[in-house]
Amino acid sequence: MTRIVAIDTTSEFGSLALVEDGQVVEEMLLHSPDGFAHILFPQLVRLMDRHGWRFGEVTGYAAGAGPGSFTGVRVGLTAAKGLAETAGLRAAAISNLEAMAAFGASELRAPFFDARRGEIYGALYNSQLEALRPERAQPLPEWLASLPREAELLTPDPEPFAGALGARPVTQTPRALAGAIGRLAETRLQDPILIDANYVRRSDAELHWKDGG
Repeated sequence: MTRIVAIDTTSEFGSLALVEDGQVVEEMLLHSPDGFAHILFPQLVRLMDRHGWRFGEVTGYAAGAGPGSFTGVRVGLTAAKGLAETAGLRAAAISNLEAMAAFGASELRAPFFDARRGEIYGALYNSQLEALRPERAQPLPEWLASLPREAELLTPDPEPFAGALGARPVTQTPRALAGAIGRLAETRLQDPILIDANYVRRSDAELHWKDGG
C-alpha cells in the first residue's frame, strides 16, 4: 500500500490531499491570501487525524514545486522535505503546471495561469504528461501564438483572459491541485534533499536587486 501526503501552497488557493494507491482519499482546498505558514500544519493534522494517518507511517510526502508565489513555494517544499527527513521517508516535488495538465483530455495540453506583471506561466504537455516545451513566463498572446492550434488550453480561472482567448475553448481546472500532485508523486519519490523549487522566473526582490533599483 502506498500512502502519499500532498501539499500545495504555491498560490493563495492552496490544498492538501491524502492519496492511497493512486486514489485521493480526501482533498482539502485552502484559501489564505496572507500565506500558509500559520495554518498549514494545524490543517494537515486535522486532515490526517480524520483518516487515522500518522506522519511517520506514510510512504512519502509531495509538494507543489511551482511556479507560483515564491514564499508559497518555499513553505510547501520546506514542509514536505522536513516531514520526510524527520521520518526517514522520501519526497517528491511536482510542477503545478503538470498537475493542471493531468485534468486535460487531449493529446496536447497547454496549462497556464496568471503570473502577474502582464504575463502567464505556461507549458505544453502530451497526454502522458511529458513536457514538450520548457515552462515559461511570457505575455499570453505571445504564448498562445507559439502553441499548436489543436492544443487544449487549461487554466483555473479563464475570466481575466477572455479578451486574449477570444473564441478558443478552455478547460477550467480545479484550484485544488494537491490530489493530482500526490498521484503524480507516487512513482517519483526520492531522497528529500534532492527535491527543489520550480520558480521559472526570478522573484521581484531579486529582479530589483539585479537591476540596481
